[in-house]
Amino acid sequence: MTTASAPGAGGNPLVGAPGRGTAPAPVPAGPAATTAATPPATTADATARRAAGPRVRRRGGVAWLGLTPFAVYVLLFLAVPAVIAVGSGFFTSGGAFTFANLAAFADPSVLRAFGGSFGLSAVSAVIGAVIGAVVCWALAALRPDGLVRSMIDAAASVLAQFGGVMLAFAFIATIGAQGLVTTWLVSALHIDLNADGTFLYTVPGLVIPYVYFQVPLMVLTFMPALEGVKAQWGEAAATLGASRATYWRRIALPVLAPAFWGSLLLLFANGFSSFATAAALISQGGIVPLTIRTQLTSETIIGLQNVAGVLAFGMVVVMALVMGAYSLLQRRAARWQR
Repeated sequence: MTTASAPGAGGNPLVGAPGRGTAPAPVPAGPAATTAATPPATTADATARRAAGPRVRRRGGVAWLGLTPFAVYVLLFLAVPAVIAVGSGFFTSGGAFTFANLAAFADPSVLRAFGGSFGLSAVSAVIGAVIGAVVCWALAALRPDGLVRSMIDAAASVLAQFGGVMLAFAFIATIGAQGLVTTWLVSALHIDLNADGTFLYTVPGLVIPYVYFQVPLMVLTFMPALEGVKAQWGEAAATLGASRATYWRRIALPVLAPAFWGSLLLLFANGFSSFATAAALISQGGIVPLTIRTQLTSETIIGLQNVAGVLAFGMVVVMALVMGAYSLLQRRAARWQR
């Protein structure tokens, strides 16, 4: 006769209570087990979390407080004068609001001034962009932390801001009417740069000093984009059988195009708004900033008032359009610099 085995005496260990020599049944991991495995938050942790919130808020408040001097500076010396200068073009001398002053944009002298500014800014920007791009391409072959690269970067940072009377005097002493290079060319090569008048003191002559500070500005703005072109792209193109020319035409140049055009627009805006260098070389108008100076000292357009404010409004509109396009191009170029 067969006797049924009692649970725990050699029967199925998964049925009934475990007997001696049998492993206990595994306990499923449920919410209760998870809760039991995780120790409850202590009072100290809760206190630390409550203290962290005010600390972060205080840090943010201190950061905003640190921006206050800069915000006050921008408001008092940039925003308020700009609003006053631009707004004055829409008022008469008696304080009445009017749009009649906008008729100054049809005056021949104003049109010539804007044409001179556009031509000077465009030519100097194109020359500066091309030369600066070539310099960036040469710098890309150097070590970023090398001595030559560091010296050129430092020089570009300084020369991009080198303008005004100092730059004008440097060019007067070099290629002015009695400049060092001018007299040497006449005596050695019989070439007179000023045969048809003093070239440096004309609007076309301003291209030379403008290019002087446009090239380093191009180096500063375009170099990060060129550094963003990865060497792996060229290696991958070569692996697929592309030539060097194909790589530059199909990959590198399309990637660099937004950054190049954006830098070109920035150079245009820089040339369009420059005043000190031109004022030190040219006494009369010819470009918009100098025409604004003339209108501030003596109203030369009969029948219109506050023409300087009208011209300032025109410059603001041009700069807003140029910088808006620059911002869009920079946003597109930034995708390849991450």
